[in-house]
Amino acid sequence: MSEKNHDGKRTARRRLAAEREKQKASERRRRTLIVAASVVCVLALATVIGVLAANSGKKKSTGTGPVAAPSGAQGKDSLAIPVGKDSARSTLTVWEDFRCPACQAFEAAYRPTVHELTAAGKLRVEYHLVRLIDGNLGGSGSLRAANAAACAQDAGRFPAFHDVLYDNQPKETDDAYADNAKLIQLARKVPGLDTPAFQSCVKNGTHDSWVDKSHQAFQAGGFSGTPTVLLNGKNIIEDRSMTPAKLKQQVEAAAKG
Repeated sequence: MSEKNHDGKRTARRRLAAEREKQKASERRRRTLIVAASVVCVLALATVIGVLAANSGKKKSTGTGPVAAPSGAQGKDSLAIPVGKDSARSTLTVWEDFRCPACQAFEAAYRPTVHELTAAGKLRVEYHLVRLIDGNLGGSGSLRAANAAACAQDAGRFPAFHDVLYDNQPKETDDAYADNAKLIQLARKVPGLDTPAFQSCVKNGTHDSWVDKSHQAFQAGGFSGTPTVLLNGKNIIEDRSMTPAKLKQQVEAAAKG
C-alpha cells in the first residue's frame, strides 16, 4: 500500500477522533448548564444527554401514536435497517445521527470498504438511527433526517439516501435538516425516491415514534456517543488500531470460516 494511502487513512482516523472529542466536549458543556456545574463521568453524561434528546423528541415529534417501523426493518422491536445479505457471516451494527460530524467522519473513512464488503455478501450492516444532537444542541434535524431515511427505506432506497444525507451534512450547529423541504430536495439526488408517497411520509413524520424508540434503545445500551460501531458485537471505535483495511481483513477472514 502506498504512503499516500497510509497518510489518508491516518488523516481520516484523526478526523474521526477529533470529531468524537468535539461532540463529547459539547455534551459536557450541556450537562454543566443543566446540573449547575456538577462533575460526572463521560458515560453518565452521555446517558443524561440521551434522556434530554428523548424528552425533546416527545415535544417535537409528531409520532405520538403507534410505532410505525419502516419496511423491512429487523431485529428487536424492528429497530434495525439492514443492508447486505442475511447470509453474511459478519454483522456491523451502526448507531448513528445524521447531524453528527463524527458519524460523517466515520462515513468518509469506512464507506468504500463497507460498500465493497456488503456488495460481496461478506458483511451485513444494521443501521440504528438516533437523535443525540437534537438533545445536545437543540432543534429537530436529527429526528427529521432519521424519519426521512426511514421513509427512503420504505421506498427501497435507504442506502443511497443515507449516503446523500452524509454527503450534504450541514454544520453541527446548523439545524438545516429540521426543514422537511430540504430533505425532500436532497431526495431528488436519488433516482426514483422523490415521490408523493415519500413526501407524505416525510411531512407527516410517519416514523417519528420509531426514531424515538430507537433512541431509547441507544440510551438503554449505555453507549457513550455516536457513532457507535460494533463488528460482531465488538466496539471498533474504541479500537485505536482499527482501520478500513483491518476491518476488511477481519470480515474476509470470517467469510472464509
